[in-house]
Amino acid sequence: MNPGNLYIVATPIGNLSDITLRAIEILKSVDIVAAEDTRHSRKLFNAHNINTSLWAVHEHNEDVKAEQLIVKLHEGLSVALISDAGTPLISDPGYRVVTKAREAGVNVYTIPGPCAAVAALSVSGLPTDRFLFIGFLAPKSTARQKQLQDLLDEQATVVLYESPRRITGLLSDIQAVLGADKLVSVAKELTKTFERVLSGTVTSVLLQLESDLDLQRGEFVVMVAGVPRKKANDDTVDATTMAWVTMAQEHLPLKKACALVSEMTGVKKNLLYKTALTNKE
Repeated sequence: MNPGNLYIVATPIGNLSDITLRAIEILKSVDIVAAEDTRHSRKLFNAHNINTSLWAVHEHNEDVKAEQLIVKLHEGLSVALISDAGTPLISDPGYRVVTKAREAGVNVYTIPGPCAAVAALSVSGLPTDRFLFIGFLAPKSTARQKQLQDLLDEQATVVLYESPRRITGLLSDIQAVLGADKLVSVAKELTKTFERVLSGTVTSVLLQLESDLDLQRGEFVVMVAGVPRKKANDDTVDATTMAWVTMAQEHLPLKKACALVSEMTGVKKNLLYKTALTNKE
């Protein structure tokens, strides 16, 4: 008997209408739906007339349930995995289930759809060509600040998740570690009635949240602007770098001196060579 298929199904992050036709079809047709919280998922099922059997698979029982689901899959049953909201495994349980399924030779298929991180990025106003998703940072301030220090030189937009009871603490730590003028965008309750996106310096956004307790309610996506990258077409070289080229020339031909300094600084060797020739003239 061939094993059944495992489907990783994205579900709405708020508005129950934000579900694909294919997701509804799969959830109705599989034998078992593994859900993070069956009570929460039942609301989605009732809204779309889905009657499939629900299994609770969360962070506390995932190892045991993963083994049980593999048995069912090898019996030929099909399984869909969902989280409380959005795309499973993105800061949600499911990693062990998928890993064990692949190790057991089970076909795993994605049914794409909503993801809070991507949805928030699309309306943030921050650069989206390059981003680093981290999810939840440490709950304690000391550990959280240490994690933020690792992001001091990060050039990509950083995407974080946070709960309502820790949102002001996170922003306070961003302010302390990354600077009061660091640009952020904070999205709350996306696709829900009280959806809001606050953008600006971390100081200004923190002030808005602290002055309105209602803004502190809900689930948050916090996006932090990266450090600006140097322009690729920058055709100038600072005096210090050119001084290093001059010192290297005392022991090496110009081309090799430029190559050495290029390795040290990241400045293109052709630009160093061109600048050195121009300075000679």
